[in-house]
Amino acid sequence: MQVELQQIHKRFGKNHALKGVDLKVEAGTIHGLVGENGAGKSTLMKILTGYLSRTQGRILLDGREMAEADPATAAKSGIGMLYQEPQDFPPLTVLENFMVGRDAEPDSDRDRQRQRLNDLAGGLHFQLDPALKLEKLTVGERQQLELLRLLGRGVQVLILDEPTTGISDRQKERLFGALHQIRDQGRTILLVSHKLEDVVALCDRVTVLRHGMVTGEAQAPFQVPRLLEMMFDKPPETDTRSEAAARGEPLLSFDQVSADGERTGLSECNLTIHRREVVGLAGLSGSGQGLFLRLAAALDKPARGKIRTLGNDLGNMGHREFRQAGGCFLPADRLEEGLIPGFTVQDHFALAHNCGMATAKVLAAEAISQFRIRGHPHTTAESLSGGNQQRLLLSLMPPDASLALLENPTRGLDMESARLVWEHLRRQFASRGAIVFSSAELDEILNIADRVLVFFDGRIVRDLPIGELDYQDVAAAMTGK
Repeated sequence: MQVELQQIHKRFGKNHALKGVDLKVEAGTIHGLVGENGAGKSTLMKILTGYLSRTQGRILLDGREMAEADPATAAKSGIGMLYQEPQDFPPLTVLENFMVGRDAEPDSDRDRQRQRLNDLAGGLHFQLDPALKLEKLTVGERQQLELLRLLGRGVQVLILDEPTTGISDRQKERLFGALHQIRDQGRTILLVSHKLEDVVALCDRVTVLRHGMVTGEAQAPFQVPRLLEMMFDKPPETDTRSEAAARGEPLLSFDQVSADGERTGLSECNLTIHRREVVGLAGLSGSGQGLFLRLAAALDKPARGKIRTLGNDLGNMGHREFRQAGGCFLPADRLEEGLIPGFTVQDHFALAHNCGMATAKVLAAEAISQFRIRGHPHTTAESLSGGNQQRLLLSLMPPDASLALLENPTRGLDMESARLVWEHLRRQFASRGAIVFSSAELDEILNIADRVLVFFDGRIVRDLPIGELDYQDVAAAMTGK
């Protein structure tokens, strides 16, 4: 089945997430869709599968327009998606999971369905015991079953979202062989990935998204440097960092730390961060940098290894003790973890400073002026725009903290506001403490940090000081190259 998306736009309020995306996928091909964090890949696929409506544009299947659809309608049109997280039922058996949701061919005959499952599995060289409970399967085996369920429903367009996450090299090899077989049967495959080695190994053609727009396409065999150039913004022409100060004593150390969480977990992490360092964490979404920050802030616990922060063994500390010792954490999820819906700006300062409402009102007014928050002391947190919520969070950071852990600290801010924020953060923390921050913008990391840690698949694959920062090397490492 040929898939064509024409001038797809998607707006979420003022956010223009997709800006006239054109994408044509020929039948019987494996087509890659790549791009950095926030490029629009997931939004585009949710529109194709009916989970999001499009603001504007057309979708054509074999030349015929598909009307605005919900997930059930898209499935009946032959579109199916294999998600990162298995969409299955662990208490049920392999066979029972295969039978669930088989709308295209409803059949409750277990013997017939077992034979159908075995035939499909054998054709792709998968080995799955129909009687086994799903909870006994590996992630790779559960993924194989999800693939068989989709094929059993007769999908003609198969969308794969980061399919090699969490599976072994052997299972990856088997999956790639199966996907080539499925393609050769005439089905169409869309691979959404940030792993360029997967794209090079699998795809016939690739489309690159950046900031909600198509920045280019390429045909196999691919030139990886060219793909990286299309995926990422150009390297910054100017360097706004101050000269790195002499490092002080250790403030944070990880010793053989492994933990579960995010998309990939964290594996055997070893590093030390010192006073007067500004450390940027680079990596595509879910590569381990978010989990690293949460472990450092005592919000999550490691499965193995030791973490020391501010002179204390973190194993004996919770987040409250981490804050009391001189640490602070700025979360990416503003309203879920950072602010309290229903509370005003003034209320937040009363809580943060443990003071009366009169004092809190003065503090709130000062912060509104200093951080250019578009609101008033009595404005509730949820009434502020995303950018102003971010400014409020920054203004609530304790001024005497020694270790600042920040998830996307300038998210939602314009360039001038971001510049002012970094001036404040450096003035407030960098001269006497340490700043460790993640960002979805590689340019920001390379402009601000004097040391960069690059995460890929739950591991730190680069640890680069200011004198060794190379844009192309960092970008390539983020994608596994």
